Amino acid sequence: MTKEIIENDPYKSAGVDIDAGNDLINKIKKDVAATQNNNVLENIGGFAGMYKLGNNFKNPVLVACTDGVGTKVSLAQEYNDLSGIGQDLVAMCVNDLIVCGAEPLFFLDYYASSKLNVDEASLVIKSIAKACLDSGCSLLGGETAEMPGHYIDNNFDLAGFSVGCVDEKKILNDKNVKVGNILIGIESSGPHSNGFSLIRKIINDSQSPKTLKEDMVKQVLKPTILYPNLIMSLIKDFKVNSISHITGGGLLENLPRSIPNNLSIEIDETSWEMPKIFQWLKEEGNLSNNEMYRIFNCGIGMALFVEKDDSSKIMNKILQMGHKCFQIGAVSEKKDNDSVKFF
Repeated sequence: MTKEIIENDPYKSAGVDIDAGNDLINKIKKDVAATQNNNVLENIGGFAGMYKLGNNFKNPVLVACTDGVGTKVSLAQEYNDLSGIGQDLVAMCVNDLIVCGAEPLFFLDYYASSKLNVDEASLVIKSIAKACLDSGCSLLGGETAEMPGHYIDNNFDLAGFSVGCVDEKKILNDKNVKVGNILIGIESSGPHSNGFSLIRKIINDSQSPKTLKEDMVKQVLKPTILYPNLIMSLIKDFKVNSISHITGGGLLENLPRSIPNNLSIEIDETSWEMPKIFQWLKEEGNLSNNEMYRIFNCGIGMALFVEKDDSSKIMNKILQMGHKCFQIGAVSEKKDNDSVKFF
C-alpha cells in the first residue's frame, strides 16, 4: 500500500512535489545554521524559531519590517541571474530596520513558486543566508510553498521579514533634526530593488545595441547594498540625528519622512554624479529630473542628517569603511509646500 501511494502520489499529480521540498531543506541546512548564534534556541526543522534577547539592551524595543524584491525577480529570471536576489530581499528589510537605530536580530523568508526548482531556490536561500551573516543577524526560519495554478510557468516570488532591537532612549527619529543640519548621502549599488516595472519596460523598449543593453541589465541587477554594519558603527561613534533609506518613491518621497513637517531639505544636484545606469534609464525612458528623483535613488541609497561640525568626521569614517559618500544638502526652514528642493 505504501509503495502504491508513493508511486501514485496524488499531491505530486496536482503539481506539488513534497520530495523536492525535503531536498531543498537538506541543501540549505548548513547555510541557515551558519547564521544562527547563541541567541537562537531552535535550529532548522521546527515549527517556529525562537530567539533569546541578550543583556545588550537596557530598555529593549523590538522593531519589525517586511518587504519584497518586486519585479526585479522577473528580470533576474529572464536574464538567468538570481545570484543577488537573496541579498536584495534581506537588504530591503534590514536597511529599513536600521533607520531607527535598531540592530538586526533575525530574519525570515517566504519563497512561493509555481513549481519548486530546488537548485534555483537553494541559490536564492544561500544568498539570503550570506546576506544575513553580512548584516549580523540570524536566518531564523522560512517557508517554501508550491502553488501551481496560482503562480504560472516557472514564476516565483519572495517576501522577507526582519526583527531588530534598540534601546528606547537610543531610538532615532525626526525630532532631533534642525535647521543647519547637513545631509550626507551614502552611495547605492544601482536601483537596488525599486522601480523595476519601469526599468523592465525601458529595457524591453530600448533600441540600444545588445552589448550595451546587457551591460545595463548587469548594472540594475547588482544586489542592494547592506548598510547595517556601516550604520551601526556610525551611530555608535557619532551623533546621527536622523536617517532616511532611499527606497520606493526615491529621494523626493523618502527624505521628508525623516524630518519634521516644518522643515525642508535643499539638495545640491551637482554634489554627486548620477551613476551611468541612471543616466541611461533617464535618456532611454525620456524621464525628467523630477521623475527620476521621485522613482529612483539616483545613486544615493542612504542619507544621514548630522550636525555640521561632525559631518567631515562622519564622511571620513564612511570612506574608511569602503563606501563613497557625498555632502548633498542641508536642512532649512520650510517656506512653502515643498519638503525637498533641488538646486
